[in-house]
Amino acid sequence: MVKKIPMRKCIGCGESREKKMLIRVIRTPEGRIMTDPTGKASGRGAYLCRDPECLKKAMKKKSLNRALKETVPAEIYGELEKELSTD
Repeated sequence: MVKKIPMRKCIGCGESREKKMLIRVIRTPEGRIMTDPTGKASGRGAYLCRDPECLKKAMKKKSLNRALKETVPAEIYGELEKELSTD
C-alpha cells in the first residue's frame, strides 16, 4: 500500500505542493504568530512556497493576514525573507 503524500496550497501563488516543500506559518491558540519548522505545532496554519516571489505576492495581497485571521507583524515577514534567502 502506497502512503498518501499530504498536499497543501501556497497562499502566495495558489499552487498545491507537497507539505514538506512548504514553509508553515501559524497563529497559536494564545495569538502568537510564528514560523513552524516542524509542521506539527498546534494552531491555525498557512503555507508558503520556498520562493521569494511567493512571499512578495502574499505580502501584496495580504493573504497571510487573511489566512491566519490576524495582522502579521513585520518581524515575521523579515524572518521569512531571511529564511528564503538562505535556501
